Parts: sequence; structure tokens; C-alpha cells
Amino acid sequence: MNPTDNQTLIVRDLTNAEFLERFAQPGRVGLSAGDTVADLAIRRAERHLDPKARWGLWSHAFVFQGRRVDGQHWLIESDLQFHQKHLRLGVQENRVTKYHDAAYYTQLAVLDFGLSETQVRQVLSEGLELVATRTQYSITELIGTLAALRAPMLRGRENLLARERSLFCSAFVQHLFRKAGVDLAPGVAIKNTTPEDLSRCALPHTTWLLDRVATPSALAKATTRVKRHVGARIRQLRRKLRQ
Repeated sequence: MNPTDNQTLIVRDLTNAEFLERFAQPGRVGLSAGDTVADLAIRRAERHLDPKARWGLWSHAFVFQGRRVDGQHWLIESDLQFHQKHLRLGVQENRVTKYHDAAYYTQLAVLDFGLSETQVRQVLSEGLELVATRTQYSITELIGTLAALRAPMLRGRENLLARERSLFCSAFVQHLFRKAGVDLAPGVAIKNTTPEDLSRCALPHTTWLLDRVATPSALAKATTRVKRHVGARIRQLRRKLRQ
């Protein structure tokens, strides 16, 4: 597929696993979001990109690598990965199954920019190079990006807190695509690129957006219980006052 314009296709009634199995292909970009404090903080900061100050939809970005000899789909990303007290911080390869958990990854999208086979090889080769050279995930640079969101004149300049051999998630994706001659966020410095910038890219592309009935979060469930309890107490007091 070579997109000639921008189109968003809503996909319903699929699990995360089914959605990714259907649309994950080499060189496509994945976007995700969740309900963690970090996810919400990033999405809130992205409101500065919207004329109506609406929160961004996305907090993380990655690139699909394709199916490998183990039969699994793999991806490349720059992330903070916690596993049994072990921390991986930086560019890494993971199985796509990481994003099957709908309770943690509540929103998913796949973007296809119609890369040529040569461009896909360039994107993935650069990604693997950054895996091999242990490029780090920079929380410091992420803070610099959030600061630039508040001051648009800084967005096209080098990140104020830039570090060598470091890239956070969406900056990593932007870096890979620029290596292949594709600029996903013209006018925005690589290390000031947000996941929301990628989702709003003006280049011709197709977006598959998973639209799933969201299950209430733990906070929402607790809030509902409190409201019910308070409501019941108020009704009891009203009955007593009428007696």
C-alpha cells in the first residue's frame, strides 16, 4: 500500500493481540497510551499542540520490525522496561506480545507511511544499530521536550537538555525515519518530537485506530463506589429527617 492521502480507519471488536496481528508490518509505526501517571503526564503536556488545549491521545511510539524465525512479530523501541527487578532503559527489541495487555495499553494505533522496501531496510537497520550501540532512553531530554511544548519557538531548536547517544520513544522513531529520508514532523527538532506529533503527521499515510469499549480503571471503579456509598448515606439521612 502506498497512501496518497491521510485516512483513519476505525477498527472495532478486536483485542489488542488481534489488532496487532492484523496490522503490524515492517516499517509501520505503532502508537500506544495507557492510564499510568507517566502516560497521563505526557498526554496532558501535549495539549499545547492543540488549539483547543485538548489532551493528546498518545504517550508512546515504536516501529514494527516484522515476523522473525521464532514466528513472532517483533518491534524496536526506546523505552523503560521493568522485568523482575531488572531495568532496561533505552533502545531495545521486544515481541509485539508486550502490547497485548489491554488493561495496561488501553489505546493502540498503527500508521503506514507507504515506505519502499529500501526505506524499510534503512529504518530497521538504523534501529538495530542503536540497539547494538546501547542508545539510552533519556528522561532528561523528555523533560526538555515538555518544556519546548510550552514555548513553541523552541520546538525547532535543539532540545535544551539534549544528551549524546540518547533518544526517547518518539524522538527515536523520528530519527529512524529521517535516516530513510522521511520527515514525520517538519520544523520540529528530532529530540522535541512527541508521539502526538507523529499521529498528526501531514504526510500521506493510513492510520488504523483500535476503538474498543474501555473497561473502567481502578480509580474510576473506586470513585463509583465512593459516590454510591455517599449517595446511600445521603438518602438515609433524608429519610431520618422526614420522620
